Order: sequence, then structure tokens, then C-alpha cells
Amino acid sequence: MAELLLELFSEEIPARLQAKAADDLKSLITNGLVEAGLTYEGAQAHATPRRLVLSVEGLNSKAADTREERKGPRVDAPQAAIDGFLKSTGLSLDHLSKQDDKKGQFYVAVIKKDGRAATEIIAALVPEVIRKFPWGKPMRWGAGSLRWVRPLHSIICTFDGETVAFDVDGIRSGNSTRGHRFMSKGAINVRRFEDYADKLHKAHVTVDANARAETIRHDARTLAMAQGMELIEDEGLLREVAGLVEWPVVLMGEFDPAFLDVPPEVIITTIKNNQKCFCLRDAKTGKLANRYLLVSNIIAKDGGKEIVRGNNKVIAARLSDAKFFWDQDRKVKLEALLPKLENVTFHAALGSQGQRIARLEGWANDIARTCRADKSLAQTAARLAKADLKTGVVEEFPELQGLMGKYYALLEGQPEQVAQAIQDHYKPQGPSDRVPSEPVAMTVALAEKFDTLVGFWAIDEKPTGSKDPFALRRAALGVIRIILENNLRVHVKELAKKGLQLYQNQHGTTFGKDFSADDLLSFFADRLKVYLKDQGARHDLIDAVFSLGGQDDLLMVVKRVDALSKLLETDDGKNLLAGVKRAANILRIEEKKDNTTYSGDVHPAQLIKGEEKALHSAITASSAQARKAIEHEDFEAAMKAIAKLRAPVDDFFEGVTVNDKDQTFRTNRLRLLNRIREACSEVADFSRIEG
Repeated sequence: MAELLLELFSEEIPARLQAKAADDLKSLITNGLVEAGLTYEGAQAHATPRRLVLSVEGLNSKAADTREERKGPRVDAPQAAIDGFLKSTGLSLDHLSKQDDKKGQFYVAVIKKDGRAATEIIAALVPEVIRKFPWGKPMRWGAGSLRWVRPLHSIICTFDGETVAFDVDGIRSGNSTRGHRFMSKGAINVRRFEDYADKLHKAHVTVDANARAETIRHDARTLAMAQGMELIEDEGLLREVAGLVEWPVVLMGEFDPAFLDVPPEVIITTIKNNQKCFCLRDAKTGKLANRYLLVSNIIAKDGGKEIVRGNNKVIAARLSDAKFFWDQDRKVKLEALLPKLENVTFHAALGSQGQRIARLEGWANDIARTCRADKSLAQTAARLAKADLKTGVVEEFPELQGLMGKYYALLEGQPEQVAQAIQDHYKPQGPSDRVPSEPVAMTVALAEKFDTLVGFWAIDEKPTGSKDPFALRRAALGVIRIILENNLRVHVKELAKKGLQLYQNQHGTTFGKDFSADDLLSFFADRLKVYLKDQGARHDLIDAVFSLGGQDDLLMVVKRVDALSKLLETDDGKNLLAGVKRAANILRIEEKKDNTTYSGDVHPAQLIKGEEKALHSAITASSAQARKAIEHEDFEAAMKAIAKLRAPVDDFFEGVTVNDKDQTFRTNRLRLLNRIREACSEVADFSRIEG
């Protein structure tokens, strides 16, 4: 079994594109090999700033031979048909066999093809992949026609240690590459991945991106610890920096401690965004230190002093800019920035950020009581929540919106609850993000998300398939998490209708004329399924609760689902489900056959068997108990009440013939089955439950 080694050597590939490009190369090549009839044992792909690398191990030297049996025309068919068949197969008449079937005798061609050599397949496949490679924005250079992410210089392609020859836009494949741009000279000849990786490592290139990342992590932690500091971990930055260097060298720089008067988040973001450097904190105090770590791509003769000096100079300039914005922003109160938001568009069909602020105040007025928040504070927080969008720091670093609003609010003497709400009203922004837990913050966070959802629903800009340009799924999941993790009672449909009125107050009564609160609730139901599924719940139980109708209190829906789940984990619950489904199936068949429904009252006088009398009594008692428990929102008690039907339902089906010859008894018993269905519907629609 042989190995394919492929390297595509170019100018610097942007770090953000490297991982996907390596995966694309792997899938395109291996899929092409398999489609051509070759099998392989394993494959690994790597990327550095200047190269994409693929190794496919355990490849056959040739594709398997093929044998195709093709049925042709009848023996007595017109000669033209026979000649056409011979032409399509490339065979002569004496190479055909004959077969009989019920329609007569037919010609059959057996076409055998020898499998192509692996080198032939590779030589055809690789150039095609290179020419059609899915770079998002490829470039063309020179006089050639090839489009690549950056100018492509050379191609290594070896199979079983020998070069596979082909040409792509004047670039001939070979077995030669180059090492580090500055710390290696001359060509490096290779045969297989093992010696390729080894020789490149000696030439100061670490091919594996994960290995480069771990080198940076280890050296950064070690260097920080030696200076009494701790690395501020940033996995995203680590991966990005690992894609910027082929031979990582970690160095420590510093900046003027006077800059520490600027909020630490501003300093960290400035250093990260502008110089791709890691910040440090003092190991004893936990406070941000005036030191940082940079990752060089070279082992400098002076130990990196000149590199550090240059970075220090650039970072000082960037921090000076940040400090200027910070100083200027503090001169203006948040309230004074609000008029500027009238000229900032939220969405063309939904108005400006200024209009949105007015709506958020209205939302806060409606939601504050639900969140047990001070209404006045909630409305103040809602009014100021977006003001920091017009501050210098946030215009420079949009990712700090909310946080900077909190800083400015505290500096101008706003209450802590207002400041915290300004920071938290965007949260949660993902499954790992924390949920606001302070009442005013909860209020404004819900207002912000409901305003987004209702607005885009009103203009029919809903998520479709995998597309969700306005992050509406994330907004709905945020609402769900805030409600459930804070045990809030929110009626989604009622609140949505009030929110629509806020839009109509601004845009006219015809705005959102086709808006459907039920449709929005259905969207929440789908998101709730996703959320609860991640928590281990069953989606069919959510359907069973939602389908009862009028279930727009998400907290109560979840409590019903939890109680139903516990019921179905018991033997009584499982057997009751089977009995209810049996009753429903009989009803469906008989109602269809009789073209009627059996929803009328059960006549006790017509119950002649003990089992049906017992079932009728049990249904009456269980229904009453379940309704009373639901009124008190004790869903576990409601489920237990319904579970008492298990034994009488089993006894009924064991001892009673539903389709009695006497039509009177038959009708009464079918109505009794309907009472089983109605009783269970007090807690859930059992027809929606799988199993």
C-alpha cells in the first residue's frame, strides 16, 4: 500500500481560511480517489501560512477492474438497433451472448475494464481540484489563468515516493519545496510525509497547526509565569496567531503603566485587534499588567529585542488612540448622545435606533412587572442601552458595546442596576454566554430580543433553512434561557401583540397587518425543542404539550414537559400511553367507518359490565383531580391523577368488547374511549407522543 503526498506552496494564506482550506483539500482529493475506484486507509491535512499539505495513506496502486453486464435489444430487433448497441459497447456481434426472458431472446454485452493506475488517476484529479478549489475570493496574477487565494509557486505530488507528473498553468509538479522564508535556504527534496515533516521541521517549519498552537500556549504560559504573571487565555486569538507563523517564537513586550487607567477590556481589545498579541494579568492581584506577549515568526539574532521594540512602539500609538477616545467619551453624558441615534438605521423597514429606543422603553414598561423590576429604573436602562453606539471607543471597537455603556453610566452616577442592564441587555449571545439575572437587566434583555423578533416577523423577514442573517434564532433562544433560568412567567403571544402596537404607534396601523402571534409562538416552540433536546428532553413531549393550544407560557410548558417525562418513565405511564393510543386508534377507525364522531356524553345506565363502569368512574375522578392540580400549576400531581387510569384502562380492554353487536352498547363504549382521550388531554396530547 502506497502514500500520496501533496503540498500546494504559495504566498501567505490568510489565517482565517487555512483550516477550512485544509479540510476542503482533504475531502476533494479523497472523494475523487474513491470515485475513481481507489481505496485508502487514512488521510491527514495540514495548513501553514504558506502551504496546504495532504497525506493519504494506504492507497492501492491501481483501481479495481470492473465488469459491467449490459442488456441490449432483442435478437430479432431491427439491424439499426443492434448496430447502435454494438457502437455504444465497443464490441462486435460475436462478443455478445444471448439470454432468454419472458419477452424473448436478448443480446447481452459483458464489458470488462482494467482499473486505471493510481498515478494516472492522481495526475488527472489533482489539477482539476486545484483549478476548481473553493476559495471564497481567489486572485489571478501574471499572465496565467489560474485563480488561487494567493500566487501559487510550486506543487509537490508524490505517490509511493515517486513524483506524479502534471502541469497546472505552467507550474509543474515535483518533489521539491522550501522551508522557512527567513531561516532556511535552498530546495528541500522529499518522498513521503514522514521525511517531509521531518525535513521541514529542521528547516524551521512546523506543519501541524495544532502543534504550533500548543507551542505558543506552552511558551506563553511559561514566560508569563517566570515574570509572576498569568496569560489571559484567548482560544480564538491562539488559533489565529498559529496561522500567522510557521515557527512560533513567543516574546514579551510592555507598555506605559499610565495606560492602565483605561478600562482593561479596551486595552485587551486594542492589543488583540491591532497587533494580535496576548495580554497578561498580575498573578497575585489578578489585575491587568502592563506587559503583553507577541508571537514572532523568526528566531532573531538579538533575542527579539528589535522586534519587541517595534511592537511596543505600535502598541503605544494604538493605546494612545484608545485613551483619547476614552477621555473624550467621558466628557459627554449618555443622554446627550441619544439624538445622534435618530440618524442611525436599525433596519430600513423598522426605523432608526432612536425609534427603537422609544420602543424599548415601552417594552420595559410592559415587562418590568414580570421580572419584578423597578419600572423607572428599567425604562431608564432601556433608554440608555444603545447610547454607547455613538461613543468613540465603541465606534472603534463595536464588540465592546454594552460594556462601555456600563462604564460611562457608572461614571455619570447612574444606579448600579441601570449600568448592569446596559451591559447585559445583549446577553446571552450564545449557548455558553451567561444569562442576565438582575431584574432590570432581565427586563431590558427581554425587551431588546422581543423587539427584534416582533419587528422582523412583522415585515416577514424570518429565518429560512440555514439562513438567519438577523440572528433571530439566537434571539429566541436568548428569550427562552432568560425565562427558564430565572423562572419568569411570560405569555409570549400577549406580549408580542403589545410589541406590535409599539411598532404601529410609530409606523401606522397597517404596519405588520399580516403579523401572526401564533406563527411567532410556533418559532419559539421549535427553538424550545432545540434547547430542551440539548438538555436531554424529548421533542415529541414538547409537541404533546404545545398542541393543547393556548400554551404560550414557556415556563409552564417546560414544567408540563418535565412532569410528562417523569410519568412516561414509570410503568404506569408507559402502559397508560399504550392504552390511550389503542383507544385513539379504535376511535379513528370507527369514526372514519361511521362518518361521525363519538364525542357525546356517556350514559351510565348503558354501562353493563363492571370494567366499563369502573373505567367511567376512574375517568370522572381523574379528570377532576387533574384539572384541579393544573389550576394550582401542580403538573406532577396532574400526571399522577391521570396515571391512575392505567389499571382501569387495561381492565376495560381485557374484559369488554367495544364493537358490541348491540349498537347502543357500541356507541356508548366508543364515547367512553373518547372520554379516555379527553381525560388525558387535560395534561397533554398523547397522540403526539412517540412509542
